[in-house]
Amino acid sequence: MTTDLARVGPRLRAARQQRGWTLADLAQKAGMSISTLSRLEAGRRQASLELLLPLVSVLDLRLDDLVRGEPVDPRVRRATERRHGMVVAPLTLEHSPVQTYKIRYAAASTAPAPKVHDGVEWFYVLSGTIRLLLDGEEHRIGAGEAAEFDTGLPHSLSATEDGFAEVVSIFSASGERIHVHGS
Repeated sequence: MTTDLARVGPRLRAARQQRGWTLADLAQKAGMSISTLSRLEAGRRQASLELLLPLVSVLDLRLDDLVRGEPVDPRVRRATERRHGMVVAPLTLEHSPVQTYKIRYAAASTAPAPKVHDGVEWFYVLSGTIRLLLDGEEHRIGAGEAAEFDTGLPHSLSATEDGFAEVVSIFSASGERIHVHGS
């Protein structure tokens, strides 16, 4: 906990400087002395709720923004999976509110059966051509193009018979829960 509190001063200073405020500006807005604020930012004054509450209010922050724990490793370390002729590489942390994947589709002469599920899907084609079967209509989306659709409509994605295709695909949280159409 001591190390968490040691981060309060630098986080407070960064928030103040981001707004272009001087020590005097923030101290006046928060109703405290410049020396108290200076010592707090430098870690020479113990952070207390009495001092932090007016500061987070003025800075429009949450208390958690100043006292949160250890910084987390931002790298995504999830395994790439192979399923149904696709190579799926997760690009977001497991519990992110939006899930993003890099997907490589193998060449396919026919589209898979359409499915429906809650949510919205967005994808960007990195290479190849994607066959998007959406509500009974086929769309061919090429490299450099993007598409967005309601996944409540029957849909399927696949590469074409011309070769593999790679996309970056983004799902809303509910978009990951896939249900077979009609069930």
